[in-house]
Amino acid sequence: MIKISHLTKKYDVQKALDDISLEVKKGEIVGFLGPNGAGKTTTMKILTGFISPTSGEVQIDGINVQEDSLSVRKKIGYLPENNPLYEDMTVREYLSFVSGMREVTDEKQQEEIINTCGLSNVLEKNISELSKGYRQRTGLASALMHNPEILILDEPTSGLDPNQIVEIRNLIKKIGEQKTVILSTHILPEVQATCDRVVIINEGKIAAVGTIEEIIQRAKGKEEIYAKVKGDEEKVKKVLSDIPAVATVTKAEEESAEIKGYKITAEEEKDLREEIFDALVANGFKLLELKRIRVSLEDVFRELTTKEI
Repeated sequence: MIKISHLTKKYDVQKALDDISLEVKKGEIVGFLGPNGAGKTTTMKILTGFISPTSGEVQIDGINVQEDSLSVRKKIGYLPENNPLYEDMTVREYLSFVSGMREVTDEKQQEEIINTCGLSNVLEKNISELSKGYRQRTGLASALMHNPEILILDEPTSGLDPNQIVEIRNLIKKIGEQKTVILSTHILPEVQATCDRVVIINEGKIAAVGTIEEIIQRAKGKEEIYAKVKGDEEKVKKVLSDIPAVATVTKAEEESAEIKGYKITAEEEKDLREEIFDALVANGFKLLELKRIRVSLEDVFRELTTKEI
């Protein structure tokens, strides 16, 4: 459905995008995840034909965006981050205006979109009177009015309160049942709650692509175990280090002079909890806590988008 090939965008000497390639299949909800300034919005603007790339190309359903942007725009609904609305219009007037611009004459289609976006009870309100959540719903309705095959959303929950965020997430998931959706955001829970696949972008380059589980698994590497033990630190470390397949043992925290926490790394991806338990008990140590250290999407995101880790 969407094919991005060797896309580069320069602003003077700065590269906003640096030779990125990506394919999005029909019916996917794909999250474009990255810190501010990573290149997400630039990618969205190129996909929609709003700006041109310096090099590379984008094809939407086999159509080159640069060669036939008008045909491409008929296939895309776009909600930019600033959500431009005419505030002096009512919701009904604004959506009628958008319908006219998009040459949508099917009133049944218009009503279905209004109902899908939950706008029936605010149609006669001025947009200036709407909450941020209803403004986003109005923006989504305008992006959907011509029944596009692809929906591109740039930071759709920015500035919303927690309840509004949940409402918009649910709405996006509902829309995603019938359309291909690209969701650009820097908010991790957004991606976890709505997306089938994730693209992590940083400094204009794609750092990782896959499902959340795939990305975490690839970044996880060696198995890590945490153990809280009562006993002499040096003796505990020796017992743990002598376990086959243990690569490193480091002190993670000190609760008291006798009780300390340790991080144990395996030489390979192997769960060592049983061996750790048996070794500590056999040597007379009191094991107070034992658990695998779970890698989260936040851990992976920070590792891929900062130079601190």
